[in-house]
Amino acid sequence: MIKLIVLDVDGCLTDCKMIYTDNGLSAKHFNAKDGLGMRSWLHLGRKIAIISGGKSGAIEKRANDLGVNYIYMREWDKLTRLKEIVKKENISLDNVAVIGDDMNDYKMMKAVGKTYAPSDAVEFIRDYVDTVVSSRGGEGAIRDMIEDLIKQEDLFSEYIKLWN
Repeated sequence: MIKLIVLDVDGCLTDCKMIYTDNGLSAKHFNAKDGLGMRSWLHLGRKIAIISGGKSGAIEKRANDLGVNYIYMREWDKLTRLKEIVKKENISLDNVAVIGDDMNDYKMMKAVGKTYAPSDAVEFIRDYVDTVVSSRGGEGAIRDMIEDLIKQEDLFSEYIKLWN
């Protein structure tokens, strides 16, 4: 049973574009469909962690708005951070699903029960994961992952009840 999903940000939760203004501010694009999927997952009693190599106030704001349980940025060793979360939650790494798109996600992906990648992930990651979703990063990939898990975990009727 998957109890925790871990999301990479750039290339999964966002479209991987980095936008900087002349005065040094940065911006991120998020997909509302991903957000609704994340809220649904949380309402089903499951947990979400964001573990990112980057850092942005926009990531923190979006995660807090959605009620994400764990937010870690500037993490180069994502697996070590994940092990801390798993210990705190008293679950196994087998109870974790990860979505990632690039090499900095690989070590963490090797340790968990289920792996996903957006359709535009780097080839090595696409070839490695259990499931490549049909959407690109930042364009519904997180929602695709969550809906796949909802079906696999036999939560679809509970998912529909959330919106009935």
